[in-house]
Amino acid sequence: MTVMGREAECLILDDFLSSNRPEFIAIYGRRRVGKTYLIRQYFQNKKAIFFNTTGSKDGIMSEQISHFTKEIGTVFYNGVPLKSGKNWDDTFEILTKAINNTPKNKKVILFLDEFPWMATKKSRLLEALDYYWNQYWSRDKRVKLIICGSSASWIINKIINNKAGLHNRITKPALLIEPLKLRATKQFLTKQGVKLNNRQLIQIYMITGGVPYYLSNIQKGLSATKIIDQLAFRNKSLLINEFDNLFSSLFSNHEICEDMIRIISQYQYGIGQEELFKRIDRNIKGKLGLTKLKEMEEAGFITSFIPYFHKKRGIYYKVIDEYTLFYLKWIEPIKNTLLKKSLPLGYWEKQQNTAAWNSWSGLAFESICYKHVSQISEALGLSSVAIPSTWRFKSPKGSTNKGAQIDLLFDRDDDAITICEIKYTDLPFMIDKQYVKILQTKIDVFKKITKTNKQIFLAMISASGIKNNMYSEEMVDAVVVLDDLFK
Repeated sequence: MTVMGREAECLILDDFLSSNRPEFIAIYGRRRVGKTYLIRQYFQNKKAIFFNTTGSKDGIMSEQISHFTKEIGTVFYNGVPLKSGKNWDDTFEILTKAINNTPKNKKVILFLDEFPWMATKKSRLLEALDYYWNQYWSRDKRVKLIICGSSASWIINKIINNKAGLHNRITKPALLIEPLKLRATKQFLTKQGVKLNNRQLIQIYMITGGVPYYLSNIQKGLSATKIIDQLAFRNKSLLINEFDNLFSSLFSNHEICEDMIRIISQYQYGIGQEELFKRIDRNIKGKLGLTKLKEMEEAGFITSFIPYFHKKRGIYYKVIDEYTLFYLKWIEPIKNTLLKKSLPLGYWEKQQNTAAWNSWSGLAFESICYKHVSQISEALGLSSVAIPSTWRFKSPKGSTNKGAQIDLLFDRDDDAITICEIKYTDLPFMIDKQYVKILQTKIDVFKKITKTNKQIFLAMISASGIKNNMYSEEMVDAVVVLDDLFK
């Protein structure tokens, strides 16, 4: 069965299931992204024994083991209750005996969901998993083990990059389940009867970021504006408490991550690591701060980048999660009100006529473009080896050089660089004489500071295209429109 928008992942699972050897794969991705749904839907009609148990957040070890054992009885013994073991060694021994008692022609899928939550302090769960995989399960070609979790850093550090007994035991490349891209989001919503044009869909994407759980709560027959009103600005709407739930479930010391991402979100073009560390609490700096930044990046909330031609010490961080940007800008400032009552109908529609909305929507559209660089590259007719990047130059105090920021650029393999300007407007963007000067200055600064001799081309990524006039004819070499991002 192919799950909507997950065709590539299903191909990997096809190979995983059909192989004639034991398999061990790790799957991770942020909360609400559809990891559990994908696995359950894929295996629901397969001719295999499907054992699925889920860790309980903040559950003690005895509770985790009790739930695990109950599921063994349900799947392998037709619901017969089993006596729980005292520890994970006992529990995996019960599971191993159950596997051995199954028909020899039946493959056995072991789907251990939210595995990091099972690994309570001093539980020695990893040590038990290490022993039973190496000693028993890896010798049984029927066994297909899936370790899954929302805590990306835990899965990466404890399973994928494990330096102890599980080192190099993964038999398939780790599977990162990401939010849906625009095309898949459109397919997902169409399947549930939500039929919106691309302009309406991009507004939905600006607040959901293609997270399936959020999309599944959208009612058909409503405009994007009314959908957003329902998701975010009704009393106790779905998206009001989601930020707190997300961070508390994904990160230990989640308050640190929340404080850092609030700071990063204030910088449209990203904030340098050095400047970020100046703004955070002294106790967070150094190793702890870097660890939390890495965890948020692995979970898909921020990205780190080194602007084109910058040195390593010039690393920057930028928020790329659409929901987080939306929450911090529009929900958090009025959260206490929303927990008590709904805002007047039409609240979001009124916000769309404000300068704050124009600024935020432009930033949100940029974030979406960064996630669809392959579609942009294809629309521009660039080769697959063209390297996407960003660039900025902040003029030092006292310098006569002007600063400049380039939203997106492609370093091509044909001795050229395509510089992209990103614009989100309702009408075709108009380039006038004044804007030509801005563009020309930006290109001149880029050439001067980078000292590049490559040919420079200018492309406009404009949701509504551009208005053709003498200035656009003079400056613009190519245009990417909203529809291109959906391909």
